[in-house]
Amino acid sequence: MDLMIPLRNMGVDSNLLDALHDLLDFSDEQNQASHHAPSRQYVREAKAMSATPADVKETQNAYIFVIDVPGLKSDQIKVHLEDDNVLVVCGERKREKERDKGVRYLRMERRLGKYLKKFVLPENADVEKISAECQDGVLTIVVEKKPPPELKKPKIVQVRIGDSQEGQQGQGGQWGQEGQSGGQGDQWGQKGQGGQEGQGGQDGNSR
Repeated sequence: MDLMIPLRNMGVDSNLLDALHDLLDFSDEQNQASHHAPSRQYVREAKAMSATPADVKETQNAYIFVIDVPGLKSDQIKVHLEDDNVLVVCGERKREKERDKGVRYLRMERRLGKYLKKFVLPENADVEKISAECQDGVLTIVVEKKPPPELKKPKIVQVRIGDSQEGQQGQGGQWGQEGQSGGQGDQWGQKGQGGQEGQGGQDGNSR
C-alpha cells in the first residue's frame, strides 16, 4: 500500500514524497529480496518508461518514433540497439546548479530524472539505417524498412505424356515384320528345294 497517496492529495510536494517513499522502501527491499521481489533498478526503469510518452508511426518506407524529451539536449540523449532488434532511447535530466549563492527553491514542479523507452523492431526494419534528430524537446527517430524480397518466377518444365495405344501399335508392327521375314524364308526354302528336285530330274533324263 502506498502511504504517500493521501499526502499527495493534500498538496504536499511530490519530489519530497518520492524521496521519502524511496527511504521507506529501502528496508522493505532488503527484506523481500529472498522472495524474488522486483529490483530497484527494474522499478526505476518501469517508472522512467511510463513517464516518457512516445508516438510510433509507420509509412511505406520507414518506422518513425516521436518521443517527448523536454529539457534534454542532443548530447544528453543516447539511442542504441539491444539484442539486435530492440531500440533503446535513454537520457537523464538533472537540476542545474545555481550560480548565485543563497538561492532556495520555493516550488519544484518540473520533471527531473531519467527518460527511458524501448521498442521491439519488426523483422523488416533495417537496423543499419537509423537516423535521429532532436528539436524543441522532441526526439524523432527514423528506422528505414528493408526492401521487400523479390518474387522468384516459378520454373516451368514441360513433360511429354505418351499414349499407351501408340506403344501397343509400335510393338505390333515389329511382330508383323518378323512374321513377314519368316514367310519369305519359307518361300525361299521351298524354292530352293524345288530347284534341287528339278536338277534331279535332269540327271535322270541324261542317264
